[in-house]
Amino acid sequence: MFLQGLDELDQKIIRLLIENARISYSDIGQQVGISRVAVKARIQSLEQRGIIEEYTTIINPQKISGAVSCYFEIETLPDTFKQIIEILNTNETITQIYRVTGKNKLHVHAVAASSEEMEKLISKVIDPLPGIISCSCNIILSRIKDIKGLRL
Repeated sequence: MFLQGLDELDQKIIRLLIENARISYSDIGQQVGISRVAVKARIQSLEQRGIIEEYTTIINPQKISGAVSCYFEIETLPDTFKQIIEILNTNETITQIYRVTGKNKLHVHAVAASSEEMEKLISKVIDPLPGIISCSCNIILSRIKDIKGLRL
């Protein structure tokens, strides 16, 4: 995939960071053929331009005993859409919210510490949402493929 504004060297650096965000500037430099200082400058430029947003640790909830992951497909009335997003945004159990096309307007991911916590989320937060036309909840049994970041 080609992104306008990224030269081949930036793409190589980003690929290495996607594989291992903890890789050193020196190791990147050795692999792409430039100095550690040049790598640092390029990464700082990518960060300042907003191309690299953050470095993070990704936790697999399926590896934590009792954790439950699910996603909701929520169809809303247009006049309550913003209110629903505000409510969902404030809940710590909800990990991702996507606006999508088609019948369902929102695709929402949640990770709870237990079945009981997930049930509480559904009964106390999801069910009372205003202007819901339809809502489905699907428990995630296992993660088969989960690509983080953009693949160039």
